[in-house]
Amino acid sequence: MNTPTDNLNPIVPKLLGETAFVYVAKAKELSKQGHNVISFGVGQPDLPTFQHIIEAAKQALDEHYTGYTETAGIPELREGIANYLNHTYSAGVKPSEVIVTPGAKGAIFLGISSYLMPGDEIIVPEPAFPAYSEVANFVGAKPVFVPLKWCGQEKGFSLDIEKIYSSITKRTKMIVVNNPQNPTGALFPPNEIERLYEIAKEHRLIILSDEIYDNFIYQKGRFKSFLTEGDWKDFVILINGFSKTFSMTGWRLGYLVLKEDIVQKLSRFAVNIYSCPTSFAQKAAVKAITGTWEPVKEMITLFQRRRDLMVKQLRKIPGFEVWPSGGAFYLFPNVSRFLKESNLTTEQFVEYLLYKHYVVVMPGSVFPKSAGQDFLRFSFASSEEAIQEGCERISKAVNELLEKKS
Repeated sequence: MNTPTDNLNPIVPKLLGETAFVYVAKAKELSKQGHNVISFGVGQPDLPTFQHIIEAAKQALDEHYTGYTETAGIPELREGIANYLNHTYSAGVKPSEVIVTPGAKGAIFLGISSYLMPGDEIIVPEPAFPAYSEVANFVGAKPVFVPLKWCGQEKGFSLDIEKIYSSITKRTKMIVVNNPQNPTGALFPPNEIERLYEIAKEHRLIILSDEIYDNFIYQKGRFKSFLTEGDWKDFVILINGFSKTFSMTGWRLGYLVLKEDIVQKLSRFAVNIYSCPTSFAQKAAVKAITGTWEPVKEMITLFQRRRDLMVKQLRKIPGFEVWPSGGAFYLFPNVSRFLKESNLTTEQFVEYLLYKHYVVVMPGSVFPKSAGQDFLRFSFASSEEAIQEGCERISKAVNELLEKKS
């Protein structure tokens, strides 16, 4: 017999989790048992937060900066974010058009739940980060998944613009664009971004532009922010944050950028959810975005070297098609040929790798519906030694399975 506390909102048990955290827990358990686990699973830089940022947080704590702040974020942080966006993209952002949130996921929740109503539709190119569709599901909206085009290991992934266009209905309210993209590492070219923007204007739609990986670019001149469009404030909600660029995942700071009068209304919504972002973390974020960017530049150079090494090693493995990602810090190889020859699913292969060879990778099927079924996600935010050893273990596992099958 159910008790009152058993009667959850029916949507809650149906929500997907984020599988990366499930595999983090499994890896930690295996490590406790004495196994040397190599993880290519979780999407976070392996470098510690840069020291000058940590020192700023320490100073804030020493000064007892531990109370509530403004819901939308402290003024100097909103100003720093606006200056960064204006310097980088000539965006014309005012500090009053920025709202700081507890992580970029907080910004995603705020942005989607503030606009979508039951019955609305949101177009999500997939494979995709799961949060977009799950927040939509939570508010009773309908995610409409449009697969990315896989063009082989020489060209990678692209947006299917015509399919997106044909998926628009009278119920469509929003289109998600994550660029550079998680999980594929796709970096969508400027002409695709411009075409999507034209479509949004034509149909009076909102573009939710998640640009959290905007500094992890490995192809010069290829990244175009929606903030470069002159009238972006009428059509765009920007998501970004501090987790990736400054290796501040645990600090939980993101931000949302949109027109001033909407920020004021969203702040009233936000204060009822989380009151304000963490005070001393915001002081650290001011130092991050206004201080030296040399550690960021060094990290991007390091990650490109790691990407190149992982591509080289994975391309040696039978049945793997590996495209060098254009941005973010993920590879998303197509392993359909290997899966067919081994008669395995991606989930079965991932479990085999974890429990037989102690390597963590992510099954592409969890991002989040069907387009990633024949793919695996690898994070190359790991040391070169770990990449070398991990890829050797994966190669051994693949050859074992193919020999067994033959």
